[in-house]
Amino acid sequence: MSKNQELQQRKDAVFARGMGNMAAVYVDHAKNSEIWDVEGRRFIDFAAGIAVVNTGHSHPRIQAAVAEQLSRFSHTCAMVTPYESIVALAEKLVELAPGDTRKKAMFVTTGAEAVENAVKIARAHTKRSGVIAFNGGFHGRTNMAMGLTGKVAPYKAGFGPFPSEIYHLPFPNEYHGVTAEQSLKALDELFHCDIEPGRVAALIIEPVQGEGGFYQAPPAFMQQLRAICDQHGIVLICDEIQTGFARTGKLFATEYAGIEPDLMTMAKGIAGGFPLSAVVGKADIMDAANPGGLGGTYAAFPLACAAGLEVLNIIEEEQLCDKALAIGELMNKRLSELQAKYPHHIGQVRNLGAMVAMELVHNGDVDQPNAELTKAVVAKGIEKGVILLSCGVRGNVIRFLPPLTSPLEVVGEGLDLLEQVLADLI
Repeated sequence: MSKNQELQQRKDAVFARGMGNMAAVYVDHAKNSEIWDVEGRRFIDFAAGIAVVNTGHSHPRIQAAVAEQLSRFSHTCAMVTPYESIVALAEKLVELAPGDTRKKAMFVTTGAEAVENAVKIARAHTKRSGVIAFNGGFHGRTNMAMGLTGKVAPYKAGFGPFPSEIYHLPFPNEYHGVTAEQSLKALDELFHCDIEPGRVAALIIEPVQGEGGFYQAPPAFMQQLRAICDQHGIVLICDEIQTGFARTGKLFATEYAGIEPDLMTMAKGIAGGFPLSAVVGKADIMDAANPGGLGGTYAAFPLACAAGLEVLNIIEEEQLCDKALAIGELMNKRLSELQAKYPHHIGQVRNLGAMVAMELVHNGDVDQPNAELTKAVVAKGIEKGVILLSCGVRGNVIRFLPPLTSPLEVVGEGLDLLEQVLADLI
C-alpha cells in the first residue's frame, strides 16, 4: 500500500463523509506553482487552493512576514485588544476598493462569514429583509450562504430548510442562451410577483461566477443592476471571494464594469493561504450595525493580517495583474487549439485574466453536458501530474486557477500534460 493510500484509509476512518477530498494526494511541500506529495511525486498546480494562493505556495516574503508576526504574538482577539496590522490592512483595502465613496472594512475568517455579515449589514442599513441572488452563484456553506447559493449538488442537498426571503434570478449567460435582457425581465417580474423592491435589502452577485462555471456578468448588465439598486435603495453586494486580488487581471473583477458596489466580500487570495475574509463597503452602510454586532473570535487573525499586507505589496511590486493577463492569454490560446482539435467534446473556452474555463459537452451541443468526461479528465490529470478542478451547475466545466506567480513555462508544461490527458480519454 502506498503512503497516499495509507493516509486516505486513515482519513476515511475518522473524517465525516461529507468532508471528502478530490484526490488521494497528500502534500509534503509546495513551492510557487508546484506541489510534491508524501511519495515524492511532483504536480503542477492549476488549482491554487481554489484561488487562495494567487501569490504562489510558500512565497518567501509572506513566510517572512508571518514569521515576524508569530515571534511577537499569534492571537489577542481584535475585538478585545487590537493591533496595528488590522488597521493598516483596512486602510489599504478601503483605498483600493473601487469607487470614490468613503469606505470602511470589517474582518472575519471565511468567505461564507463575509457573505453572512454583508447580508447582516445590508439588513441593518435598509431595515428590510429580502435578498436576491442568482442561479449558479456560490456564496458558501453556512445556512444563509447556502440559501443564497444557486447550485444544489453537493452544497444544498439534504441541508434545508434555508432562510426565508431569498430569491433567485437567472444569471446572464450567452453560451447557454440566457441574455441580460431576460435576467432583467426576471428581476422586474420578481418585483411584481414575489417581493416589492421596497422590501429588498440586498442583491448579491459574483462578477464572474465561480462554482457556477466561470461565466462573466456582462459589464453593461452590472451597470444596469447598479442603476436599479440605486433607484430602489437596494444594497448591491459584489462577491469578489474567488475573483479578487488580481485573479482576473484587475485587483477586483468589478472594475471591468466600472461600477462602485455598496459592499464587497473578499476572502481566498486576500492573505496568501492564511484564513482571513473581509467586507469592505460604503462607510454609511458599514456603520449600520451596532457595536458588537460584527466580528468573531478569530476575526482579523494577526498572522493572516501580516500575510494580507504582504500580499498587497506583492501584487503591486510583482505586477500580478499583468501576469494574470499573460497567463490567461497563454491558456486561452492553448485551450482554443484543443477545442479546434476536439470540437465535439470542448464546447467553449473562456477566461477573464487567469480565471480560465473549458466546458465539456457531447457532440458539440451546449445542451448535452459531459460530466463524465469532466470527472475523468480531473482524475487522469492527477495520474499525469497536473491538479485540475471541475465546476459548473451541471458538473461539466474544467476550471484553471494557477498561481499568478507561475512561470509561463510551467503553465505550458501543465497544458502539455492536459493535452496528453485528452488524447488518452478522447
